[in-house]
Amino acid sequence: SILPLISKSHHPRAIEAATKYFLTQATASALVLFSSMTNAWHTGQWDITQMTHPTSCLILTSAIAMKLGMVPFHFWFPEVLQGSPLTTGLLLSTIMKLPPITLLFMTHHSLNPTLLTCMAIMSTALGGWMGLNQTQVRKVLAFSSISHLGWMTIILSFNPKLTLLNFYLYTLMTLSIFLTLNTIKVLKLSTLITSWTKAPSLSAMLLLTLLSLAGLPPLTGFLPKWLIIQELTKQNMAPMATMISLFSLLGLYFYLRLAYCATITLPPHTTNHMKQWHSHKPA
Repeated sequence: SILPLISKSHHPRAIEAATKYFLTQATASALVLFSSMTNAWHTGQWDITQMTHPTSCLILTSAIAMKLGMVPFHFWFPEVLQGSPLTTGLLLSTIMKLPPITLLFMTHHSLNPTLLTCMAIMSTALGGWMGLNQTQVRKVLAFSSISHLGWMTIILSFNPKLTLLNFYLYTLMTLSIFLTLNTIKVLKLSTLITSWTKAPSLSAMLLLTLLSLAGLPPLTGFLPKWLIIQELTKQNMAPMATMISLFSLLGLYFYLRLAYCATITLPPHTTNHMKQWHSHKPA
Protein backbone atom coordinates (compact mmCIF):
# COMPACT_ATOMS: atom_id res chain seq x y z
CA SER A 1 0.00 0.00 0.00
CA ILE A 2 2.96 2.38 0.50
CA LEU A 3 4.39 1.75 -3.00
CA PRO A 4 1.92 4.09 -4.81
CA LEU A 5 2.63 6.77 -2.17
CA ILE A 6 6.38 6.56 -2.82
CA SER A 7 6.05 6.58 -6.62
CA LYS A 8 3.12 9.01 -7.04
CA SER A 9 5.35 11.92 -8.18
CA HIS A 10 6.52 9.83 -11.21
CA HIS A 11 10.02 11.26 -10.75
CA PRO A 12 12.78 8.74 -11.71
CA ARG A 13 14.17 9.00 -8.14
CA ALA A 14 10.74 8.12 -6.70
CA ILE A 15 10.28 5.16 -9.07
CA GLU A 16 13.76 3.92 -8.12
CA ALA A 17 12.90 4.26 -4.41
CA ALA A 18 9.64 2.31 -4.85
CA THR A 19 11.45 -0.47 -6.76
CA LYS A 20 14.17 -0.75 -4.10
CA TYR A 21 11.55 -0.84 -1.33
CA PHE A 22 9.50 -3.53 -3.08
CA LEU A 23 12.48 -5.79 -3.84
CA THR A 24 13.93 -5.53 -0.32
CA GLN A 25 10.62 -6.19 1.45
CA ALA A 26 9.74 -9.07 -0.89
CA THR A 27 13.16 -10.68 -0.29
CA ALA A 28 12.79 -10.30 3.48
CA SER A 29 9.26 -11.81 3.44
CA ALA A 30 10.55 -14.75 1.37
CA LEU A 31 13.34 -15.28 3.93
CA VAL A 32 10.79 -15.31 6.81
CA LEU A 33 8.83 -18.03 4.98
CA PHE A 34 12.05 -19.89 4.18
CA SER A 35 13.15 -19.88 7.84
CA SER A 36 9.71 -21.16 8.89
CA MET A 37 9.87 -23.93 6.26
CA THR A 38 13.43 -24.94 7.26
CA ASN A 39 12.36 -25.16 10.90
CA ALA A 40 9.29 -27.25 9.97
CA TRP A 41 11.47 -29.55 7.85
CA HIS A 42 13.83 -30.26 10.77
CA THR A 43 11.46 -30.19 13.76
CA GLY A 44 7.90 -30.57 12.42
CA GLN A 45 6.94 -27.25 14.10
CA TRP A 46 5.52 -24.44 11.89
CA ASP A 47 5.20 -21.82 14.65
CA ILE A 48 7.83 -19.08 14.10
CA THR A 49 7.56 -17.93 17.72
CA GLN A 50 8.93 -21.29 18.95
CA MET A 51 11.82 -22.04 16.61
CA THR A 52 14.59 -24.30 17.82
CA HIS A 53 16.70 -25.01 14.72
CA PRO A 54 19.78 -22.69 14.76
CA THR A 55 19.90 -22.08 10.98
CA SER A 56 16.20 -21.12 10.92
CA CYS A 57 16.75 -18.70 13.84
CA LEU A 58 19.68 -17.13 11.98
CA ILE A 59 17.66 -16.68 8.75
CA LEU A 60 14.68 -15.23 10.65
CA THR A 61 16.92 -12.71 12.48
CA SER A 62 18.46 -11.62 9.16
CA ALA A 63 15.03 -11.36 7.48
CA ILE A 64 13.56 -9.09 10.19
CA ALA A 65 16.77 -7.00 10.19
CA MET A 66 16.36 -6.57 6.42
CA LYS A 67 12.72 -5.51 6.83
CA LEU A 68 13.73 -2.91 9.44
CA GLY A 69 16.81 -1.66 7.58
CA MET A 70 19.42 -2.61 10.15
CA VAL A 71 23.14 -2.88 9.38
CA PRO A 72 24.30 -4.77 7.25
CA PHE A 73 20.94 -4.68 5.38
CA HIS A 74 20.55 -0.91 5.67
CA PHE A 75 21.52 0.24 2.16
CA TRP A 76 17.95 0.54 0.84
CA PHE A 77 16.55 2.73 3.62
CA PRO A 78 18.36 6.10 3.12
CA GLU A 79 17.85 5.81 -0.66
CA VAL A 80 14.13 5.09 -0.34
CA LEU A 81 13.65 7.91 2.18
CA GLN A 82 15.56 10.35 -0.04
CA GLY A 83 13.37 9.45 -3.03
CA SER A 84 10.09 9.92 -1.14
CA PRO A 85 8.19 13.09 -0.13
CA LEU A 86 8.39 14.11 3.56
CA THR A 87 4.92 12.76 4.45
CA THR A 88 5.69 9.38 2.86
CA GLY A 89 9.11 9.44 4.57
CA LEU A 90 7.28 9.89 7.88
CA LEU A 91 5.14 6.79 7.18
CA LEU A 92 8.24 4.79 6.18
CA SER A 93 10.11 5.78 9.35
CA THR A 94 7.25 5.14 11.79
CA ILE A 95 4.15 3.15 10.76
CA MET A 96 5.95 0.91 8.25
CA LYS A 97 8.42 -0.05 10.99
CA LEU A 98 5.57 -1.26 13.23
CA PRO A 99 4.91 -4.69 11.54
CA PRO A 100 8.61 -5.76 11.61
CA ILE A 101 8.96 -4.48 15.21
CA THR A 102 5.84 -6.52 16.16
CA LEU A 103 7.38 -9.56 14.46
CA LEU A 104 10.63 -8.90 16.33
CA PHE A 105 8.72 -8.66 19.64
CA MET A 106 6.72 -11.87 19.01
CA THR A 107 9.69 -13.97 17.87
CA HIS A 108 12.39 -12.65 20.24
CA HIS A 109 12.73 -16.11 21.88
CA SER A 110 13.59 -17.63 18.49
CA LEU A 111 16.15 -15.00 17.43
CA ASN A 112 19.92 -15.35 17.67
CA PRO A 113 21.02 -13.07 20.59
CA THR A 114 24.69 -12.83 19.51
CA LEU A 115 23.76 -11.77 15.97
CA LEU A 116 21.21 -9.28 17.35
CA THR A 117 23.80 -7.65 19.61
CA CYS A 118 26.39 -7.44 16.81
CA MET A 119 23.87 -5.90 14.40
CA ALA A 120 22.70 -3.46 17.10
CA ILE A 121 26.25 -2.20 17.79
CA MET A 122 26.98 -1.95 14.04
CA SER A 123 23.70 -0.10 13.40
CA THR A 124 24.41 2.50 16.09
CA ALA A 125 27.99 2.96 14.86
CA LEU A 126 27.17 3.17 11.15
CA GLY A 127 24.04 5.26 11.69
CA GLY A 128 26.24 7.78 13.50
CA TRP A 129 29.17 7.70 11.05
CA MET A 130 27.12 7.90 7.86
CA GLY A 131 24.92 10.72 9.13
CA LEU A 132 27.89 13.03 9.74
CA ASN A 133 28.59 13.94 6.11
CA GLN A 134 24.99 14.44 4.90
CA THR A 135 23.49 17.73 3.75
CA GLN A 136 20.07 16.24 2.89
CA VAL A 137 17.76 16.31 5.92
CA ARG A 138 15.89 13.13 4.91
CA LYS A 139 19.13 11.15 4.70
CA VAL A 140 20.19 12.44 8.13
CA LEU A 141 16.85 11.25 9.55
CA ALA A 142 17.27 7.88 7.79
CA PHE A 143 20.65 7.30 9.45
CA SER A 144 19.17 8.53 12.73
CA SER A 145 16.49 5.83 12.36
CA ILE A 146 19.16 3.14 11.73
CA SER A 147 21.02 4.32 14.84
CA HIS A 148 17.85 4.12 16.99
CA LEU A 149 17.14 0.60 15.70
CA GLY A 150 20.45 -0.41 17.28
CA TRP A 151 19.21 0.75 20.70
CA MET A 152 15.92 -1.11 20.20
CA THR A 153 17.47 -4.45 19.24
CA ILE A 154 20.34 -4.59 21.76
CA ILE A 155 17.88 -4.81 24.67
CA LEU A 156 15.37 -7.12 22.91
CA SER A 157 16.75 -10.40 24.31
CA PHE A 158 16.68 -9.08 27.91
CA ASN A 159 13.67 -6.78 28.13
CA PRO A 160 11.41 -6.61 25.04
CA LYS A 161 9.10 -4.04 26.68
CA LEU A 162 11.97 -1.52 26.63
CA THR A 163 12.26 -2.10 22.86
CA LEU A 164 8.60 -1.14 22.47
CA LEU A 165 8.95 1.90 24.77
CA ASN A 166 11.93 3.10 22.73
CA PHE A 167 9.99 2.57 19.49
CA TYR A 168 6.91 4.49 20.72
CA LEU A 169 8.96 7.46 21.89
CA TYR A 170 11.06 7.42 18.70
CA THR A 171 7.84 7.43 16.63
CA LEU A 172 6.47 10.38 18.58
CA MET A 173 9.65 12.46 18.16
CA THR A 174 10.11 11.56 14.48
CA LEU A 175 6.46 12.46 13.83
CA SER A 176 6.95 15.98 15.19
CA ILE A 177 10.25 16.46 13.26
CA PHE A 178 8.83 15.35 9.89
CA LEU A 179 5.65 17.40 10.32
CA THR A 180 7.68 20.49 11.29
CA LEU A 181 9.98 20.08 8.27
CA ASN A 182 6.94 19.56 6.04
CA THR A 183 5.31 22.75 7.37
CA ILE A 184 8.38 24.93 6.78
CA LYS A 185 9.18 23.04 3.51
CA VAL A 186 12.77 22.10 4.34
CA LEU A 187 14.67 19.34 2.51
CA LYS A 188 18.31 20.50 2.81
CA LEU A 189 20.52 22.02 5.49
CA SER A 190 20.96 25.16 3.40
CA THR A 191 17.20 25.85 3.43
CA LEU A 192 16.98 24.95 7.12
CA ILE A 193 19.27 27.93 7.89
CA THR A 194 16.56 30.37 6.72
CA SER A 195 13.76 28.69 8.74
CA TRP A 196 14.23 30.75 11.94
CA THR A 197 13.18 33.98 10.19
CA LYS A 198 10.09 32.27 8.70
CA ALA A 199 8.79 30.39 11.76
CA PRO A 200 10.69 31.05 15.03
CA SER A 201 8.28 29.09 17.27
CA LEU A 202 8.37 25.99 15.01
CA SER A 203 12.17 26.20 14.81
CA ALA A 204 12.39 26.33 18.61
CA MET A 205 10.17 23.22 18.81
CA LEU A 206 12.37 21.53 16.20
CA LEU A 207 15.46 22.33 18.31
CA LEU A 208 13.94 20.69 21.42
CA THR A 209 12.73 17.63 19.49
CA LEU A 210 16.13 17.11 17.85
CA LEU A 211 17.88 17.32 21.22
CA SER A 212 15.32 14.87 22.62
CA LEU A 213 16.03 12.48 19.73
CA ALA A 214 19.74 12.80 20.55
CA GLY A 215 18.92 11.68 24.12
CA LEU A 216 19.94 14.71 26.17
CA PRO A 217 18.98 14.32 29.88
CA PRO A 218 16.12 16.72 30.65
CA LEU A 219 14.17 15.60 27.57
CA THR A 220 12.02 12.53 26.84
CA GLY A 221 14.52 10.82 24.52
CA PHE A 222 16.91 10.34 27.45
CA LEU A 223 14.49 8.00 29.29
CA PRO A 224 14.70 4.89 27.03
CA LYS A 225 18.49 5.25 26.66
CA TRP A 226 18.93 5.47 30.42
CA LEU A 227 16.70 2.44 31.05
CA ILE A 228 18.48 0.42 28.33
CA ILE A 229 21.94 1.22 29.74
CA GLN A 230 20.69 0.31 33.24
CA GLU A 231 19.29 -3.03 32.03
CA LEU A 232 22.44 -3.88 30.03
CA THR A 233 24.59 -3.19 33.12
CA LYS A 234 22.35 -5.51 35.21
CA GLN A 235 22.85 -8.25 32.58
CA ASN A 236 26.68 -7.94 32.90
CA MET A 237 26.94 -6.27 29.49
CA ALA A 238 28.64 -3.06 30.65
CA PRO A 239 31.16 -3.09 27.72
CA MET A 240 28.25 -3.19 25.23
CA ALA A 241 26.47 -0.38 27.10
CA THR A 242 29.68 1.70 26.97
CA MET A 243 30.15 1.06 23.23
CA ILE A 244 26.57 1.90 22.26
CA SER A 245 26.67 5.07 24.41
CA LEU A 246 29.90 6.24 22.76
CA PHE A 247 28.53 5.54 19.27
CA SER A 248 25.40 7.57 20.06
CA LEU A 249 27.71 10.61 20.51
CA LEU A 250 28.24 10.54 16.73
CA GLY A 251 24.49 10.94 16.34
CA LEU A 252 24.51 13.79 18.85
CA TYR A 253 26.93 15.68 16.60
CA PHE A 254 24.65 15.72 13.56
CA TYR A 255 21.54 16.41 15.67
CA LEU A 256 23.35 19.44 17.11
CA ARG A 257 24.28 20.52 13.58
CA LEU A 258 20.62 20.31 12.52
CA ALA A 259 19.51 22.11 15.71
CA TYR A 260 22.11 24.85 15.15
CA CYS A 261 21.00 25.34 11.53
CA ALA A 262 17.35 25.51 12.65
CA THR A 263 17.92 28.25 15.23
CA ILE A 264 20.66 30.34 13.62
CA THR A 265 19.85 33.92 12.57
CA LEU A 266 22.05 35.23 9.79
CA PRO A 267 22.08 38.49 7.80
CA PRO A 268 20.72 38.01 4.23
CA HIS A 269 24.09 38.18 2.39
CA THR A 270 25.59 35.49 4.69
CA THR A 271 22.62 33.21 4.03
CA ASN A 272 23.20 33.51 0.28
CA HIS A 273 26.88 32.58 0.73
CA MET A 274 25.87 29.57 2.83
CA LYS A 275 23.37 28.45 0.17
CA GLN A 276 26.06 28.66 -2.51
CA TRP A 277 28.52 26.73 -0.32
CA HIS A 278 26.01 23.97 0.40
CA SER A 279 25.04 23.67 -3.26
CA HIS A 280 28.66 22.64 -4.04
CA LYS A 281 28.77 20.05 -1.25
CA PRO A 282 28.14 16.38 -2.24
CA ALA A 283 24.68 15.09 -1.28
